[in-house]
Amino acid sequence: MYGAILGDIIGSPFEFDRGDKTKDFDLFTKGCAFTDDSVMTVAVAEALLAAGPYAEAADMEEAVTVSMQDWGQRYPYAGYGSRFSGWLDQNNPKPYGSYGNGSAMRVSAAGWLYPTIERTREAARATARVTHNHPEGIKGAEATASAIFLARNGADKKEIKKYVEEEFHYDLNRTLADIRPTYHHVESCQQTVPEAVIAFLEAESFEDAVRNAVSLGGDTDTLAAITGSIAEAYFGIPAVLKAECRDRISDEMLEVVEAFDEVRDAVLCRNEMQEDERTAGNEALETAISQFYEKPDHNSFMFFAAILCSLMKMGGCGFVPFVTIGEGMLSDLDVYCLKEGDSITIDHDVRMHMDTVAEGDETEWFYIFTRVEEMHKQTIPEVVMQIPFADMLDTALKSDKVAGLVINPFGQYFKLDKQLIELVQKDFNENWKTQ
Repeated sequence: MYGAILGDIIGSPFEFDRGDKTKDFDLFTKGCAFTDDSVMTVAVAEALLAAGPYAEAADMEEAVTVSMQDWGQRYPYAGYGSRFSGWLDQNNPKPYGSYGNGSAMRVSAAGWLYPTIERTREAARATARVTHNHPEGIKGAEATASAIFLARNGADKKEIKKYVEEEFHYDLNRTLADIRPTYHHVESCQQTVPEAVIAFLEAESFEDAVRNAVSLGGDTDTLAAITGSIAEAYFGIPAVLKAECRDRISDEMLEVVEAFDEVRDAVLCRNEMQEDERTAGNEALETAISQFYEKPDHNSFMFFAAILCSLMKMGGCGFVPFVTIGEGMLSDLDVYCLKEGDSITIDHDVRMHMDTVAEGDETEWFYIFTRVEEMHKQTIPEVVMQIPFADMLDTALKSDKVAGLVINPFGQYFKLDKQLIELVQKDFNENWKTQ
């Protein structure tokens, strides 16, 4: 969010072709101020935070509508377009078919909050549709959020360019030098988003990206807001520029920005729980489960058991969701980054309760995932930790509230009731543990 807001502030004095189409200008001058771009960026961020990470699209749209109207009424003179100003005052606001660049300049929060690019694009569509429901307006929001998602997940510029070109059919083969001479103030997504992406692609740093955008002229605050939002995810932002941003927005805007940063950091930390040496062998377990699906006989079960025992011997882990942290417990810890073996272990079930999945007869089972992607096939609790398969088998066996353990309950799953758990543990103790 800092990137979008800084781009807006830095670009604001040069809007409506008031600049010299140069990269050589003072970043912060007397005329610098946040505009509607920043206000609506904050409004969308607040809405997505309030809706939560697993909200349906309709719920996102409702939250975005309420939040944008609220913030628009707090800052009625921030520089909104005439149709959007009318929308802000409506009792039952409806989208009005816009393909303006407003959908792209306010979408940056969606690029940071979700675990997959598909979910990111769904959220971006929801933020756009409440006003900008023209296909080009929606496309602009999706393209911007997608570029942010890719950048913050380590994609290089070639990969980002390729994805945006193939998915959204923007022409990114032009250069700033090609665009600059004839570019003018235009407020459509189709004539703003590709130019903003090109400004990022030619940049060597966050500041350079914003200077690139402003140097094109035209709707400079929005161009720089879009460019800045992508550049932040790719380059990061120097602390001195973040400090300038904080000093130039209102306290209530800063409150949302800081709340967003906390959630974003937790999301990034959670996403770092990718495969390491303790989960690298889990693909073999998925293969064993798949083979059991194809032919559920004794041999395929023994193959599955052998793979599971092998993982247990190596200390192999899966991903386990938790719910309900006891009051006053773990208040100083970032539970999103916890892994089994840190300061919490499996025997702390009193403090952090494992989630369960229920069958049709309401029998409950503990469950565990082989990888992060499996978790996001359905809604799961917020807290996830890596825990050894051996510990999970033992916990499920000893628990009187579950019938056993399910591996990957939302896809091709394998159910280990307590009798099967005892068989696996016996095999492990007799044939694997001392090898």
